[in-house]
Amino acid sequence: MTLLRSGSATDTGLVRSVNQDLAVETGTLFAVADGMGGHAGGEVAARLAVDTLTVAFGRKPTGAGLSEAVTEANRVVFEHSLDNPDLRGMGTTMTAAALVNEDGRDVIALVNVGDSRSYRFHDGQLVQVTVDHSLAEEMVRSGEISESEAAVHPHRHILTRALGVSEDVVVDLWRIQASRGDRFLLCSDGLTNELELPQIGEVLATVPDPQVAADLLVRAARTHGGSDNITVVVVDVVVGEDDEPEVPAVAAVAPDFSSPADDASSTGVVAEPGSAPREDVSVLPGPEALKPKFRDRWRARRRARRTARGRRVITVRTVLFTVLLAAIVYAAFYAVRWYDTNAYYVQVSNNELMIYHGRIGGGVLYKPVEVERTGVTVADVPAYTVSQLITGVQEDSLKAAQTYVANLVATQKAANCTQNPTAPGCTPATTVPFGSTATTTTSTGAP
Repeated sequence: MTLLRSGSATDTGLVRSVNQDLAVETGTLFAVADGMGGHAGGEVAARLAVDTLTVAFGRKPTGAGLSEAVTEANRVVFEHSLDNPDLRGMGTTMTAAALVNEDGRDVIALVNVGDSRSYRFHDGQLVQVTVDHSLAEEMVRSGEISESEAAVHPHRHILTRALGVSEDVVVDLWRIQASRGDRFLLCSDGLTNELELPQIGEVLATVPDPQVAADLLVRAARTHGGSDNITVVVVDVVVGEDDEPEVPAVAAVAPDFSSPADDASSTGVVAEPGSAPREDVSVLPGPEALKPKFRDRWRARRRARRTARGRRVITVRTVLFTVLLAAIVYAAFYAVRWYDTNAYYVQVSNNELMIYHGRIGGGVLYKPVEVERTGVTVADVPAYTVSQLITGVQEDSLKAAQTYVANLVATQKAANCTQNPTAPGCTPATTVPFGSTATTTTSTGAP
């Protein structure tokens, strides 16, 4: 028998005005969905996906059933977008974990579509289980770029797989034999874009309560930038398949939040409830353990060198040079900062046109910041401009960027009206034969 305990948290972040993330947290099913496709589309896609997942998995609570539930969620989102033109192009990522029984044994089934992630924290190591379905990750797997380059690549947000954007979708599925003490983390990219893995691992290793850990991770991501919606689900394996039945009584002991200075945990050694303190722990010697004669000899040698150099004299020339150097450094810093921030650009992110403040690819001292979600998808603009938009189109001001997007939409609309003049929103043109002259006659009522 396997018992789980979980906690979840979500936050809009500091840039977005709407939270398009959703979390699922039940006794045996856990999931994170990150919607995309405009303010309304992303919310609708995420909600449809998680609702369908929950119902479909309830009908068939197995690993295969979990994968099939995600496939059904894809179908529901896709068909809804076809029935509602205002929601065309919407979609969502999804990663989910479920406790299932297969062949008489409990296992954790994990599925993933998109760039939301699932991790396993086991024996002090945080390992990513799922694989991102993004253009940058595809380039890493093909050897074109490294993982560090992928983390800052301008195409890292372009997805190669998501729910609802096409009629069919491929779902990745894993089965893991979980042990007591294992901790699973499901999250949207709003967490991993802001925090490094060692920071996430430290929280998972030191915070015993899953709800407190989820809250802390979300707050940390918000503090580090909060450029996107942030959603986290933490799932703990309280009792594993091979554990003894009485283990839950030990696991239920409330965590001790006393000051580290008041107990043995300040030494870095943590004892499990009911166990005796360990006596075979080796402690590395501190500076006080160094032999005094070597330490004193080093200090005496340093004092001798200082005496030989004599006292330094601060002159007016030294002060002026220091001030001039500081002024040059400040001017250079200001010039680089001005160059980095005096621009805007339009780029595709999750199939939507976004406006960013900064230079394409980032500057020396300034990381681009998203300032506007246009709600315009790649289906609303001419196809020949998509490749440019993936790379990014630089503009001098926010107004210029907004005008550029509006012109793209108008161009595509005009093209659509040319192909189908009777389409909604198209005004039939009144033509005058070439060479004719239109005249206006005013009737006065006289013969």
